[in-house]
Order: sequence, then structure tokens, then C-alpha cells
Amino acid sequence: MGKIKVKRKSTLIDMTAMSDVTVLLLTFFMLTSTFLQKEPTQVVTPPSVSTQKIQMSNVAQVLVATSEDDKDTPKVYLSVTGEANPDIPEDNPGAWGSENLRKEILKNAIALYKEAGGKDPGITNEDIEKFAKVGTFGVPILKMHEFFSLDQTKQDEWLSDLDRADSGIPLINYLATKELDANGNPVKTNEFQIWMRAIFNATPYDEALQTLNFKMRKTGEGIAVKADRGTSFNTVNKVLENLRTIKMNKFTVMTALKSENE
Repeated sequence: MGKIKVKRKSTLIDMTAMSDVTVLLLTFFMLTSTFLQKEPTQVVTPPSVSTQKIQMSNVAQVLVATSEDDKDTPKVYLSVTGEANPDIPEDNPGAWGSENLRKEILKNAIALYKEAGGKDPGITNEDIEKFAKVGTFGVPILKMHEFFSLDQTKQDEWLSDLDRADSGIPLINYLATKELDANGNPVKTNEFQIWMRAIFNATPYDEALQTLNFKMRKTGEGIAVKADRGTSFNTVNKVLENLRTIKMNKFTVMTALKSENE
């Protein structure tokens, strides 16, 4: 009886299909991931026993820094994130994603700035598109067009140079609002207060959607103040007083979880 020959099969595995799937997954994650934005300065937050987590969507983060030569004058930078829920329609103004929200904020800020007597900063549509993609920002409004004309490396150098007079959002009250004080004089304001008003006005008050406006007005989760543990309270309080001046009395101060040794 003849031997039955077993057909030999190749031990090589065709990896073409798996390679295609890998490339598709990699492309998907690259397009949908949100990368951690670089901050102008490295901040080590003070320790705390609180375990409450900072909101990751619909929040305005206020970063307080100081230069080496002047520890008493705060340098303020802002970052704003919008709605992260993909199930909410993007055309809903109460639940805009970060980019659309930032565009609306910038338009509001320019309108408020000019209304308070500020010069036209000459912001172009291209500047608005670039601003929408910026994680952290902090330059005087009149410097924004110049800032966005630079490449990313130069922008990072500008923001991280805390000794520059034009790095950080000004806290000096040199603009006049339409509001009048007890003596009938226009109430003074500054660019930081203008930005915070612009952020507040960018979305409607909607409890169901937990909009940024709702969080800023009701829960205090819409504003997160972040400062280095070495920054004095008096310096941080100058920023907090600006928030209280425009009746934004509810905010969260970011801290790190306190260890047993602290």
C-alpha cells in the first residue's frame, strides 16, 4: 500500500491584512487624540487633601505665573476646552467643541475690547483659525496678530519668556466699560476681565448640557485657577480679586493630592 503524502503547507503568515488594520488604527488615534498642550511655565501645584477632580471639558483654566525678577506681579495665561461629548451635535452653541468655542470667545473679546475704547487689533480670519487651535494663550490683544504670524516654536518662546513685558494677559485697568460707578464715572477694566467676560458670554446657560456658562455661574467648575506652590497667596489673590470684581465668585483652585509625608 502506497504512502499517503501529506500536502506541505507554508509556515509563512500573510501579514498584509494586519498591517492595513494597524495603519488604519494608528491614523484614527492620531486624528482623534487630544495632545497635552504645552504650558508657558512648569507649575507644581500645592498639596491638598481634596480628591475632587478638575473638569476636562467646558472649563477655562487660569494659569498664574511670575517672572524671576518680579514675584509680586502675576503673569496670567488662559486655556479653554469645550464640549467633549461626541453625541451632542457640534452646531449646538451650548455644546461647541474646543475650536468652535475658542473662535466665539475671540470674537467676543475683540468686540468687548473695542467697546471699552481699545484700538482695532487687526485680527484676521486666519488669526481666528490659528487661535482656535491654541491650547494656552496669553499676550496683549494688540499683540495677537503679530503673535500668530510666528511659527509654533517662536510662539512657545514668546509665552515662556516670563521676563517679556508682552507675555501674559494684562491686569492693568486702562479700559473703560459702559458701566458707571457711584460717582457717575465709567468703571475701569482690563484685558483679563474682558477675556473672562468673553468666555462667559460664549455659551448659553444650560444646566442639562452643563455648559461653560452654567458651570461658571452655578457650580464653580467652569473656572480652574492654577498656580505654582511657590507663588505667594497675595500674588494669586490679585487674579482672584479680578474675578470677584466682575462677579465671578465661584471658581476652583487646582491642587495636587497631599501625600502622607506632607
